[in-house]
Amino acid sequence: MLDIKQEIEILLLKNNRLSMRKLIENMQKTNRDIPKQSTISVQLNKKRIRFETVQEILDYLGYELVIKEKQK
Repeated sequence: MLDIKQEIEILLLKNNRLSMRKLIENMQKTNRDIPKQSTISVQLNKKRIRFETVQEILDYLGYELVIKEKQK
């Protein structure tokens, strides 16, 4: 299972080949409620990122987080 940082990096490669820095800059220009790039990088590296921040990033990239029950 990949961690959220790896998942977001894969999505960035698939979508517009953006860097995390450029993604955050673009999101801030659209007045999204998103922390500074350095803050997000630290949060991702420590695996302590806010759920709402992940949702904002995914929404901006055109994705949504879906929680479903595991198949047995």
